[in-house]
Formats: sequence, structure tokens, C-alpha cells
Amino acid sequence: MIRIRVTMVAAILAVIATPAHAKWLRADTESFIIYSESNEKQLREFAANLQRFDTTLRVVFNVAAKGEESRLPIYLLPGRDDVARLATGSRSAPVSGFYRQDRDGSFALSHRQNDGTLPGTSPAQQVLFHEYSHHFMKRHLRVAFPGWFIEGFAEYYSTVDFDKEGRAMVGQPAHRRAYGLLMLPKMPAERVLFEPPSAMRSRGQTDVYYGRSWLLTHMLFHDPARANQINAYTNAINAGTEPRKAATDAFGDLAQLDKDLNRYVEGRLSYRTTRDPVPVSTAIKITPLSADEDAVMMLRIERMNARADQARLTKVRDDLRALAAKLPANPDLQYELAAAEWDIAPATRDLTAMRAALDKLLAARPEHVRGNVLLGQLQLHQLRQKGETDPAAWKAARRPIQIANRADPNDPIPLHAYFQSFLTERTRPSDMAIKGLERAFALTPENLNLRSAYAVWLAHLGRFEPAINLAKTVAFDPHDNGRGDALLKRIETMRDRGAAAAPEAEDDDGEG
Repeated sequence: MIRIRVTMVAAILAVIATPAHAKWLRADTESFIIYSESNEKQLREFAANLQRFDTTLRVVFNVAAKGEESRLPIYLLPGRDDVARLATGSRSAPVSGFYRQDRDGSFALSHRQNDGTLPGTSPAQQVLFHEYSHHFMKRHLRVAFPGWFIEGFAEYYSTVDFDKEGRAMVGQPAHRRAYGLLMLPKMPAERVLFEPPSAMRSRGQTDVYYGRSWLLTHMLFHDPARANQINAYTNAINAGTEPRKAATDAFGDLAQLDKDLNRYVEGRLSYRTTRDPVPVSTAIKITPLSADEDAVMMLRIERMNARADQARLTKVRDDLRALAAKLPANPDLQYELAAAEWDIAPATRDLTAMRAALDKLLAARPEHVRGNVLLGQLQLHQLRQKGETDPAAWKAARRPIQIANRADPNDPIPLHAYFQSFLTERTRPSDMAIKGLERAFALTPENLNLRSAYAVWLAHLGRFEPAINLAKTVAFDPHDNGRGDALLKRIETMRDRGAAAAPEAEDDDGEG
């Protein structure tokens, strides 16, 4: 048992009209960088509560570190419809918050709207706590978990609240799952255990799946008769036991497990309270964004969330071009323009325009971390396109990435980009690059692309056991879009052949 311890241009022009009055604020805490247009008091309260939740998870799982070297950015928007549009392109989509990891790093989106009528924490906060629990699990609990437990764990901790003394109350009911659990057809425990969330064929089934996953997690955490079963189950899975055998060995007869689960939902659910109050962080710094960064913030968020939709991404790029014509001296805008151009499909992007934007950016800010990474990636891409074989040319091309790393040694993006630069060259990474990849993984183990790259490199070095263990954490993750199974099979094939194969370079668009 785990122990307790828009149009878009119109909006942009409105910002341009009053550049000295930045609307966006930034809150820095030990574990987060939070951006919001709310007032300072509201943002400080939000940041303190989120940091307190992070501290609660650290108490529960005995994580000694107080904060993170690589902190999670969170963007707070006015309402859930704004979040839904950024996530899907539609304001009516049923999305009120989400968490992503990509080549910009990890980030989360949530909103400030509080329309909750149920007891406990607000719906928006529960969604954010759910998403942050995914982040925390990937970062600090580095073993393979099945999809149902990944979602059940996040649902379980999403309802954390604090009593008047400041103690964390953990395991409170997930009221938003009540309809699915009580009114919709029950999903057998066996289906929850062995089918991924992606197999659900309707919103109703998905709701039931999440609810039953939460309920099963709650029962395994709280029912004394099933103490330590979840640990036995996950240990067996990580040792290579076939999932069904691991489940029956740990939980017993699965039909009985289902009956117990059905009885459990009808009973009075218990929750646990931490022994001591969870402290409220005083290390919270609130600062307004510069006029340059404020002017571009919404387009930055749009760009980061439009990658799966080329039409949306092209629209963002065109809006950035229009704004850059009005604000040519804004370096943040030049970076976003270059990044948007790089994000667009290779056949249609304008690399000359991208280079011009980067030149303007780096003339103003020579040590801009992500701008230097982009310049390096652009130069490496161009060398590969022309078939360059001169090592000196490749060394010069990757120099901006080294500048980025020196500017911020705790940013994993330059470290990964430096390692990847050798694969783009089709040569073995240097020892320094390998150490850089290891450091990047240590900083952001939750990033599945980075985790996959590190697993492949471990296999390349003949370290198959840790490589396979890492690949399993990707393969079991319900958010990996099916890439993990191929990764695991590839590494197991390398092991079975007794020979290591060289890792592959990422595609030109930067996606692994």
C-alpha cells in the first residue's frame, strides 16, 4: 500500500495599442512557471495552491527534492472554451485542460473559470491536478504502469483538497465520475485491466473507463484486504510477467475482483489526511511580462497547440508575419515566427524567412536559448540536405546549440538537440553528447520522445535491461499514440540478435 506523506489579429492589434500595459503576469514557484492574465492576488493564490499540491505528492511518495530544476510551464486562460479551442480547434469540445510534451518541452493548459457546483475542489483544478499527476508520475515514479492505473492514479490524486488546518485530504470522491459509475452500464474489471482508453468507442464508455479505473485504484489503496496488491501487480509487470497472470496472481479471481468493485462503489468511501499541515510556499515571485513577450503570448500558445493542424499552423505563421511587420524590433516575436516556420511541414516552410527571423532575434539577444537551438537545427538540416561530409562544417553548424546549453545548463532541449545533431550527421555522438542526453533525460524523464531516444541509445550501448524497462514505460502509456509498442519490439529484437543498431535521426520536422 502506498503510504501517505481572437479574430486573432484584432486581439493582437488591441495589445499593440497599449504596449506599456502588459496584461500577462508570470508566477515563479519551486516547481512551476505559471502565466495568467488574472490579477496578482488571484495568481498568487492559484500558484500557492498548486505548489501545495506538488508538496503533497512529494510527501506521499517521499520525494526529498523541494522543487524542480526543469519547472513545468502552465498557461491559464479565461475559460474552458478557450482551452478546448486550443486543444482541438473547436470551442465546444469537451476539453477543459490538458498536458503535453513535445520539442518545446512539457507544458499544461488550464483556465480560471470556476463553475463548479459539486463539493471539493473546482472542476478546473481537478483537471489540472489530474494532468499534473501524470507529469509527477512520469518524472518521479520511473517504472512501467498499465494504462488503467496511469489514469486511475491521476483521477485519485485529482481530488486532493486541504482542510482548515492545511492538511491534505487524499482519496476524496471523484464526483464528476458519479454519473458514469452509477447510471451507465458497468464495465467489467477485466476489461478495465486489459483494454487501453483508446479502445473505448464512445464518450460514455470513456467516462465509465476513467471512473472504474479511479474506483479500482481507490479500492486497492484503501481496502485492507487488498493491501500491497497494487505493488505486487506492478512489480510483476515490470519483471516481465504476462499482464493477465500478473493480475490474477496479485488480485486473485478477476470475476471476484469485479464483484468487490461493484460493492465498493456502493459503500462509504474513506479518505486519508496527512498527519501534518502541508506548508504554503512563500517562495512565489509574481512579475509582469515585458511588453515584447506580452504582445506575442497568445500567438505563442496558439503555435504550440496547432502542430497537428497545418491549416491552423499556417494561420498562426501568417498572423506572426503580419505582427512582425508592425513590430520588427520585438525579439520574442521573431523567435515565434522562426519557430512557426520550422513547425510547418518541410515541403511548405520558408527556411529563408526562418533564418532572417533568427538573425534578428540573435542580434538582439545573442544568448537566446531556444533561438540558438533553432539556428543550430536549421544549419544541421541544410547540411544534411546537401550531403555535406566535412566534419568542420558540422562542428560549426552545431555551435549555436552549445551556446544555448551554456546560457541555460538546466534546459533539456539544447542537451537533446546536441545529441541529435550527431545522428543528423550520421555519426556516432561524442561522449559529451551522450552525457548530455543522459542529463536531458534526468531533467525531463516525462518527455516520451526523449525517453524513447534514451532507451534506444542504451540499447545501442548494449544495456538492454534498462533500455527495455524504459521502453515498457512508453509502451504502457495511454498517451504515446502507439509508438511505444514499436519501440519495445525494436529493442527486444536488438537484444535477441545480440547486436546493437545505431539510433535513427529525427525527421526534418523535428518529431521523433
